[in-house]
Amino acid sequence: MAVRGIRGAITVAENSEQAILEATEKVMRALVRENEVNAEDVGSVIITVTHDLDAAFPARAVRQLDGWELVPLMCSNEIPVPGSLEKCIRVMALVNTEKSIREIRHVFLEGAAALRPDLRTEAR
Repeated sequence: MAVRGIRGAITVAENSEQAILEATEKVMRALVRENEVNAEDVGSVIITVTHDLDAAFPARAVRQLDGWELVPLMCSNEIPVPGSLEKCIRVMALVNTEKSIREIRHVFLEGAAALRPDLRTEAR
């Protein structure tokens, strides 16, 4: 078994609590589904938001997922590089898994699909 980082990202249309929480839940559910992640196997999740998203802590959405209430979560701001993607939520889950690094399915949704086309796999 190895620790693997699983990436995910999604954009939102507006800086609202509802938009942030719904988008975070959507990207986390896709990441979990695509990689068959069990919360018991997660070491931690780091969530970043761009500087234009401050209406809610996205970790709240993850804590509400069944079995995720004890998983260590941390929110932070993304570096505000000029010209970078706006209204974006990024996640990095550190997961204990038997999957090889090439079997990991990273999930980029909505406008975030443009971030890493080399890593992206389409969510089913």
